Amino acid sequence: MATTFAKAADGTVAEQPHAARIEHVSKSFTGPAGTQLVLDDVSLDVAPGEFVTILGASGCGKSTLLNLVAGLDLPTQGAIATPGGRPALMFQEHALFPWLTAGKNIELALRLRGVARAERKQEAERLLDLVRLGGSHGKRVHELSGGMRQRVALARALAQDSQLLLMDEPFAALDAITRDVLHGELTRVWEETNLSVLFVTHNVREAVRLAQRVVLLSSRPGRVAKEWTVDIPQPRRIEDSDVAELSLEITEHLRGEIRRHGQH
Repeated sequence: MATTFAKAADGTVAEQPHAARIEHVSKSFTGPAGTQLVLDDVSLDVAPGEFVTILGASGCGKSTLLNLVAGLDLPTQGAIATPGGRPALMFQEHALFPWLTAGKNIELALRLRGVARAERKQEAERLLDLVRLGGSHGKRVHELSGGMRQRVALARALAQDSQLLLMDEPFAALDAITRDVLHGELTRVWEETNLSVLFVTHNVREAVRLAQRVVLLSSRPGRVAKEWTVDIPQPRRIEDSDVAELSLEITEHLRGEIRRHGQH
């Protein structure tokens, strides 16, 4: 069944009971080795304004699930709904156009959204300020550090004015210090914008630091193995004892999934 999007005819978005609803979704791929079941009967809701991380071993179907929610692919079975409109998507690679400036990369997203030319630069500068890159509108991509490029990518995703932000390991390629800084920045932006976030990672501590809820997928085929509500107040830090304690518990479950997969 196709991914569905619900929005009022006048362009307004009514309050919804969920930002994303994944109902009994399975996904198979067919290749030379036959049919591979990647996701099996996955059901998951993301509430408006909720930050959810999806965690699991490599190959468990995390990115596949995110692509399905984004509407980039269709589930083999089940249904996905994002009532607030089409989600914004941010990848591990910044995917910025190198021949455009930081601001023009953002303005391109605004143009595709239908924002008038006269308003685009001001809105791009506002979004750059939001991600703490004020004054960088005219900088070329090669002039920006890895962390700065991901901030621009985040601003470009926010330019889509979506109710739901999908993030596929966006900080995995960054060094530990830069990643730590961007964790704090993402938390701040999420709190200021009241976005719903669905964030894929294989890093347990990253998942615990960021999320209100952590969802563990089993090894292939991916199923919802367990969920944790994270009651630790924000702001959190990777080295906080509460973060470390919950991370250890989740890691033990993740190891169990990896061991189980290795026995097949």
